[in-house]
Formats: sequence, structure tokens, C-alpha cells
Amino acid sequence: MLEKYILPFVVSFLLVVGIMPQFIKYFQMKKLGQTTLKDVKQHAKKLGTPTMGGLVFLVSAFFSALLSAVYFNLFTLNFIALLFILLLYGFLGFLDDFLKVFCKQNEGLKPKQKFLGQIFGSIVFFFILLYENFPLKLNLFDLDNINLGWFYLAFVIFWLVGFSNAVNLTDGIDGLVSILVSISLASYGVIAWRQKQIDVLMLIFSLIGALLGFFIFNKKPAKIFMGDAGSLALGAILAAISIQLHKEWTLLVIGIVYVFETASVILQVLYFKLTGGKRIFRMTPIHHHFELGGFSGYGKAWSEWQVDFLFWLVGLLGAVSTLCYLL
Repeated sequence: MLEKYILPFVVSFLLVVGIMPQFIKYFQMKKLGQTTLKDVKQHAKKLGTPTMGGLVFLVSAFFSALLSAVYFNLFTLNFIALLFILLLYGFLGFLDDFLKVFCKQNEGLKPKQKFLGQIFGSIVFFFILLYENFPLKLNLFDLDNINLGWFYLAFVIFWLVGFSNAVNLTDGIDGLVSILVSISLASYGVIAWRQKQIDVLMLIFSLIGALLGFFIFNKKPAKIFMGDAGSLALGAILAAISIQLHKEWTLLVIGIVYVFETASVILQVLYFKLTGGKRIFRMTPIHHHFELGGFSGYGKAWSEWQVDFLFWLVGLLGAVSTLCYLL
């Protein structure tokens, strides 16, 4: 039984560690890199850092999970649905990154194009659930299930698109999302193990192995960024896993950092419009607010490591508290 978890973890980790140096070398040789935020002085040194690293860890995790599923005869339709979400959202992010980096189009994919692609993926995922006789009921803090019927489709779209973009917003400083998503996935791994959904657990281990391999190159000072290819796919797969485990509500707590990051952007925009230009935060998403000194007018700027550890701790507390409640 143990090899079902160790194999996908080790294979994806080794693939990323083996491929990433050559991937970085290619980007450096071609002088292809990411632009940085002018308002955050700490980011000035990052100008030109290679991006699109998410492509490497997504492909590595995909092949590792696929190999393990075939080897252990766990190639289920639910497993295919998760792989589909991972690949589709990763592909949308890849197209966005490719247009920005290689075609020099600053906007990348148009928001409408990206949004339609995300909706399409969510609809396909829903119909696979429907085919598998998945109950169209919303789990509400494990106290009651709300029967949504066909309105569950709207929830699936909202959940996948929402958290896909939430993780994308969170990916703003070195190493933050790599470890944060690993913590989230590990907590879902415990839930999947309790539910004996071994196919889901194998994919989770593949992703964690790939992310930890990527962290070696993404930790401060980052040698490469994951780009939209990584962040969009990671947010969507977290949402999809929470649905497949029928523990949808848990992502609000396990993913509390992604929720706060998104809320900070929404609040900032609304407050700015209502007050004629005033701001709540120095800069959003909120991790940049801490980098610029927090709420205090004379606050000292935080290093990226300080922000990382704070947000990782919050994510860990959210994950642990969720598991304590469930178990």
C-alpha cells in the first residue's frame, strides 16, 4: 500500500529536479523573463527572472500520476476528471504566459477568453460527476447537505473559477504558493485517505512531490516563477478535489489565505471607487501590503521570508483546524 503513495511522490519530485535546471538555462539563454512590480523595491532584482516553471511541475505531476494509476490499476473516471482539470487550466495559464513571454503581448489571453475556457472546464467536470452519480448536494460544514440539483453546476463553475483565480492572485512572492498549496493538498490527502479514495490520494502525492521539487528553485531568491500555468491549475485542482471528496466547505478554511488575498483585492477596489481614490491597504493582494510595511504608517517593510512564514503558518492553522474538526 505504501508504494502507491511513495512512487508518485518520488517520480514527480525527481522529474522536476532533473528537468528544471535545463528549463531555467534555456530561458536565461534566450533572455526571456518576467517583469516586476515597480512599487515594491524588493522586487527590483527579480526583473528578467525566468517564468513558466509551472509547466514543468504540472507535466511532471501528470506523468507521475498517470504512470502510478496505470501501474496500480487505479485509472478511474474520477481520476481522469481531475487530470482533465489540471491539464485544461494549466493549458490556459500556459497560453497566457506564452503570449506574454514569447509573443511580447503584455495582456496575454484576454480575460474573456480565459474566463470562457475556465467555464468550459468546469462544465465538463460537472458532467463527469453527473455521469458518476455524484450527489448534487452542497456539504455545509458537515452538518447538513443542501440539495442544489442542477444549480450545483453554477456552484462548480463558481468554485473552480473562483479558486483558480484566487491562487493566481496569491502567487506574488518567492516560494509562497509552492508550500501553501502543498499544505492544502496534504490536508486533502488525509481526507482522501480516510475516505479510501486512493486514486485522488495518488494525484495529491504526485502534486506535492512536484511542488516540493519546484520549491528548491522557487524559494527566495527565486531562480524561476511558476507563472499562470502553475497557479491557475493549482487553484482549480484544489477546488476540484474538495468537490470530489464532497468536502466543499473545507476549502474556505484550508484555503483561508487564498480567500483573504482575493477579499483584499475586492475590498480595495470597492473602497477606492466609493471614496474617490482612498485605499484600505497599501497595495493588494495583501501580501504586498505587508511587504510595504503593513498598516502602520511608519511600519518597517517585511522581507519575503517573513511574509512567507506568516502566510504558511496561517494556511497550516487552517488545515489543522479543519482536520481536527473532521477527525
